[in-house]
Amino acid sequence: MAKKLRIGVIFGGRSGEHEVSIRSARAVIDAIDAAKYEVVPIAITKEGNWLAPAAAAELLPAATRALLSSQTRAGHKEDVAIIGDPSRSGLVRLETNGKPAEQLDVVFPVLHGPYGEDGTLQGLLEMAAVPFVGGGTLASACGMDKVIMKALFRNAGLPICEYAWLLRSEYELDAKKVLSRIARQIGFPAFVKPANLGSSVGVSRASDRKSLAGAIELAARYDRKIIVEQAVEGRELECAVMGNDQPQASLPGEYLVHNEAAHFLDYTEKYSSTGHVEFVVPAKVSKATAKRIQEMAVKAFQAIDGSGLSRVDFFLKKDGELLVNEINTLPGLTDVSGFPKMWAASGIPFPQVIDQLIDLALERHGERARNETSI
Repeated sequence: MAKKLRIGVIFGGRSGEHEVSIRSARAVIDAIDAAKYEVVPIAITKEGNWLAPAAAAELLPAATRALLSSQTRAGHKEDVAIIGDPSRSGLVRLETNGKPAEQLDVVFPVLHGPYGEDGTLQGLLEMAAVPFVGGGTLASACGMDKVIMKALFRNAGLPICEYAWLLRSEYELDAKKVLSRIARQIGFPAFVKPANLGSSVGVSRASDRKSLAGAIELAARYDRKIIVEQAVEGRELECAVMGNDQPQASLPGEYLVHNEAAHFLDYTEKYSSTGHVEFVVPAKVSKATAKRIQEMAVKAFQAIDGSGLSRVDFFLKKDGELLVNEINTLPGLTDVSGFPKMWAASGIPFPQVIDQLIDLALERHGERARNETSI
């Protein structure tokens, strides 16, 4: 019988998407094939503390904790090499009774937002030569920063909406000047977002200078860099991408908001059970449009040098023009998230998606290992 791979699922984190990350971890742990893998939960608190498996499991629902308990070998709950400790420098390897802990075979990060999806964790794992799911340091950093991301999309010839950006310090120094510049460059209505966050955290709609000021102040609570985008009237579509050097795109999906009062799909609507939101896959578009979405999703993935997985978001205007909005290199994997639903509709159920992501992580690690490190 083949030895099970030890998969370290890292979740939580120091970002506004902490709770979404816990839901993603639950979904992965519940769906992963217990015959192939031994899951080791590792949590990072909102304060940045790393929790060993037993403490990490306490953040998960009771049913998921019971599942972990039934799958974990007796006496092996704490013998894991945990990478990183904010209170010490370098890489830390825990020991149990004086003996080195067992290494993880693959790390599966389900951290969303800063300090997990932005290249910080990926750089640590690359330096430690640990295989991990998802994009590398460069792709993760570029995919997190919406300003850099859009510059790369534009360079790749992908159509995007008009945007401008500012620094928090710039706004605090001369708010009137910044508001005048944004009003002139972008106009109203506009959407204001933290440049380095996802799940619609800190996002709001501005219809005039007064609401623009409030929106900037909200976004500035979450990031030093703020992006302001021209409001686009149209449908919001998504497409999932999976692969390394030969990525493949799923069938596109669409969030339908059944709430006339909602101006956009915000955090509450995405993750609550209000019934105001429905995710439809495949999206009701023509075959030609679906093909364009898939081709542009792959091109966006390649523009940031992505690997493993991503979700690409689009706007489809009434005149048929298709715009790339943004890419998410560690998309939500929760029970309401689009990424697993789009692959399920494309013929790949979530447990198989997890298999493929782990295989892609090992493939990418092997490719990195080919690089010579000495002259």
